[in-house]
Amino acid sequence: MKAILCKEYGPAETLVIEDVPSPEANGRGVKVRVKAAGLNFPDTLIIENKYQIKPTLPFSPGGEMAGEIIAVGDKITRFKVGDRVAGLTGYGAFAEEVIVPEHNLLPIPEGMSDEKAAAFTMVYGTSYYALKQRANIQSGESLLVLGASGGVGLATVELGKAMGARVIAAASSAEKLEVAKAAGADELINYTEEPLKDAVKRLTNSKGVDVVYDPVGGDFTEQALRAMAWNGRHLIVGFAAGDIPKIPANLTLLKGCSVVGVFWGSFTQREPETSAQNMMELMKFYAEGKIDPQVSEVFEFEDYAKALGALTERRATGKVVLKVGC
Repeated sequence: MKAILCKEYGPAETLVIEDVPSPEANGRGVKVRVKAAGLNFPDTLIIENKYQIKPTLPFSPGGEMAGEIIAVGDKITRFKVGDRVAGLTGYGAFAEEVIVPEHNLLPIPEGMSDEKAAAFTMVYGTSYYALKQRANIQSGESLLVLGASGGVGLATVELGKAMGARVIAAASSAEKLEVAKAAGADELINYTEEPLKDAVKRLTNSKGVDVVYDPVGGDFTEQALRAMAWNGRHLIVGFAAGDIPKIPANLTLLKGCSVVGVFWGSFTQREPETSAQNMMELMKFYAEGKIDPQVSEVFEFEDYAKALGALTERRATGKVVLKVGC
């Protein structure tokens, strides 16, 4: 089978496509023929040895996929050969076949394409865990989404609306904000045209925002923290801007707010039953039409460098997907 391999740490251009042995399914492992792989910001970090997960070289990147089961281990009870599934791999999804633990898989709903299924698990799983378990967001509260046109950003806009929040989307251009508006955002902030803190205060009558969803980092983290409401919750999700911010601790005291870490991957391993319940609820949202994965670009397998570049250059609106199998 063919796989995109990281044989030395570096940018996407250092990856190669090679033939590798087909993996074997055993125990609670499920062998999936990959049809599509969703791209996420951690994929750009793991190949440069900048992520908390550090696979042994060589390895195939790719943290989520959709495809068809072609073999199951002897302890598998939930799935069978021929089932269409989506799920998390951690890494390894940029390959024609991959072994996935049974508890990391979901059945693909009838009518959902492989591309949308590959774009579903990580962004909605992360955002729902952040809003539900970490922020305990309540209907009627205000939610500021930074990087609102990206994969997790758009998922958060949709979920915020589904959970009854007033959603304020922030992004760096009018075009990106239009995407967030189409996903249901109530208010829009172009933070290249107006200071973030000033815009939030204007839109909240100086109260500040109840919840901040922050996958961006950099200078925007402190700006958003300064715009928090009393008892607000600032969710630290990632650092797409590249810089890990140093937060003035006195702001949490003055605002009476919390800074809350969101590590969804660890949550899925530490609390698998709660994570599974979350995914069931997300599938219900999808069936009810409240959420719908936004796939902005689909790249051919050999165009992996261009696909990863859409993330590193922050050009993507919605999810980027790599076609793998037929």
